[in-house]
Amino acid sequence: MLDTSLPETTGPTFTSLPPAVEALRDRVREFAQERLRPEVRRLDQSDAADFDWQLVTEGHQLGLTRLVISRQHGGLGYGELGVAVALEELAAVDAGFALIFGATMLGQAPLLLSGDPALQARFLPLFSGDEPVLACNAITEELAGCDLLIPENAQFAIDVMQARRDGDHYVLNGAKKFITNGKVATYATVFANIEGAPGASALTCFVVPLDQPGITLGDVADKMGYRACLGTEMSFRDVRVPAENVIGGEGGGVFINVQQMNMARAAVAAISTGVARGALDLARQWCGERIQGGVPLHRHQFTARKLAEMSAKVDAARLLYLRAAHLADTEIPAPTYEPAVAKLFADRIAVEVAEEAMSLMGARGYVRDFGMEKYLREALGARIYEGTPEVLALAITESLYAEDEF
Repeated sequence: MLDTSLPETTGPTFTSLPPAVEALRDRVREFAQERLRPEVRRLDQSDAADFDWQLVTEGHQLGLTRLVISRQHGGLGYGELGVAVALEELAAVDAGFALIFGATMLGQAPLLLSGDPALQARFLPLFSGDEPVLACNAITEELAGCDLLIPENAQFAIDVMQARRDGDHYVLNGAKKFITNGKVATYATVFANIEGAPGASALTCFVVPLDQPGITLGDVADKMGYRACLGTEMSFRDVRVPAENVIGGEGGGVFINVQQMNMARAAVAAISTGVARGALDLARQWCGERIQGGVPLHRHQFTARKLAEMSAKVDAARLLYLRAAHLADTEIPAPTYEPAVAKLFADRIAVEVAEEAMSLMGARGYVRDFGMEKYLREALGARIYEGTPEVLALAITESLYAEDEF
């Protein structure tokens, strides 16, 4: 559970963040601008399977692997608000690097939500050692798709990983697809359906050390963006997991999945906001230096209009994710509407801002040397994970009509 005595639980205002979150933001911004930025092109153009453990270790030393873990368990206890603000700073430089830590926190989320002191004491302190420990959240599958994200569709999910009770263990069989950090994580929170139940109607969450017999890690996906983080297929064949590693009880996985999505969507919205901000910053710099018609480009009315609208979109996306993150920290259970709205809006404006920024830079925006085309590629990525626009629209609309049902 989060350490609610920390000042980070105080909500943001329209003019400032809580002092502790501001201090975190400044530390992460300095790291992102001074240490990460010089490595961005190398990370983007390296082989799909390359992974920079040195940079990750430096991020770990900054506390990025334990931001949301309570101080009781060796973490920093910032909550979702601090996480989201930190991820925006990283994503403004490299969204893939931000997602390494975002995916680790998503892997930790079921443990945080469980309220199980024994499980928390066993696993959460492991992320606070001298060397970085990463986690992943293994839910995505080849055929089940969005049926794993929409509770009322769970019974229709196809070919979901199976879990069979065998004495004081469960036996897992199946495969997971496109799992961020899967290749480099030490632990996974894995979702499987109890054998005999239709679809994913008895979805259950397990915490699984990934060095166990029967776990095979597949090839790394060759993605168009987010290349600093690795997406991997994971195969489980007769993998034995102690019953004490079940999170939330048999069939509790559907609730945990919904709750972790409601928490994570604020953070993903922050990543999209960071991508948009990074693209805006590049365009702003270009339009301040480029001379056309005898004056800097930003003094032309058409360019000024574009820059103004881009800036307004970035600011609006930030306010939406700050609200969502604050509510995720202070409401139990975390709300559905505000995180879904924040992600829907931020994902869209990331694409719009990156596209306009590329247009302002002309041919240079299309050439890798100038860094803009990477923002456009990465703007498209967040539309896939933690809910597509269509899945988010269903969640938002259900919230709009929920009050009418009473």
